[in-house]
Amino acid sequence: MHRFAIVGARRGSGYGPILNARPDCQLVCICDLNLATAAALADSLGVERRVTSYDAVLEANDIDTIVIATPPSLHVPMSVAALKAGKHVLSEVPALWKMEDAEALVQAAAASKAQYMMAENMAYFGWVQTFESLVRQGFIGEPIYAECEYVHHVPSLMVEEIDGEMRPTWRAQLGPAQYCTHDLGPILGMFDDRVDTVVGMSTGCVMRPDLGTTDGEVILCKTVKGRVIKFLGSFLNRREPALHYFSLYGTKGVLETPRIPQETYKMCSDTIPNLHGMATLPLDENHPSLYGQVPGGGHGTGEWLMVEDFVRAIDTGDTPAIDVMKALDWSLPGLLGHMSAEAGSVPMKVPDPRDWHDDTEKVS
Repeated sequence: MHRFAIVGARRGSGYGPILNARPDCQLVCICDLNLATAAALADSLGVERRVTSYDAVLEANDIDTIVIATPPSLHVPMSVAALKAGKHVLSEVPALWKMEDAEALVQAAAASKAQYMMAENMAYFGWVQTFESLVRQGFIGEPIYAECEYVHHVPSLMVEEIDGEMRPTWRAQLGPAQYCTHDLGPILGMFDDRVDTVVGMSTGCVMRPDLGTTDGEVILCKTVKGRVIKFLGSFLNRREPALHYFSLYGTKGVLETPRIPQETYKMCSDTIPNLHGMATLPLDENHPSLYGQVPGGGHGTGEWLMVEDFVRAIDTGDTPAIDVMKALDWSLPGLLGHMSAEAGSVPMKVPDPRDWHDDTEKVS
């Protein structure tokens, strides 16, 4: 039995129904700085313990696994503390907030017997997994270029009331490129690749000068295998509905997602005889075998599979699907892309976190 605590009751709320429905999991505790927020989620899930102290979670003998769903600046400090305490970690995205955190996370994961996994739910969307299968089977040939976008108009999430004052949230302080893991990450997974060099460009701060929030950022990535990937991110640009857009080009074809609900997922491939134009694919984020059978986490059936993968890795001792190395492969390009944009679009080398792991093993 895996005994969980959710830390961060708002973003972490989607995990509650999933953990409650799994016979191999027990949700023991909800932790949030705001006791009322923790209590509201705990009451809805039938969880007795609700605390405001993270130390109380780390010290609890009846908690062995932690979902970290706090603001991104806390992801690495909280993950490191949990791993040092011997507790498994499922951390929300992005994996890190600043470059100084990267090596600390690698070393903590290497030194701990506990498992670390980044909770990138989009890697488990039905259509994403189908795209990955089609890429792996060669339907688009050798991948050469990809585009991805995340445009989510959420000005209401830029500020929150704390002690009677309206204060900026983490979304107001995060460079939009830093939130690339939902889109860039799965593409890197499909391509079995990582970013070598990144260049970032920013549209500046026009829409919310009162917060100093970047309106939008574009990063251009060159991968180790020579592919080029473009990512566009924005929390402020007006766009309805919110958009995750992928377009994957290879030597034999292309895969593309809808830009509006009336469109469909599409594929063009030289490997399909007599195909005229783009073939439509009846896909969405759900998995037909699970839809209606398991609780969702807010994004269809993907979160159920993500938690299942994480629990399986704990049980078997296998490397989690999105381990610390992949978590940084998917997060570092966004952070360095944002830094590039801030520095006038200077190209930046993306380090390989495996180099830090090697150093850790030599020291030990």
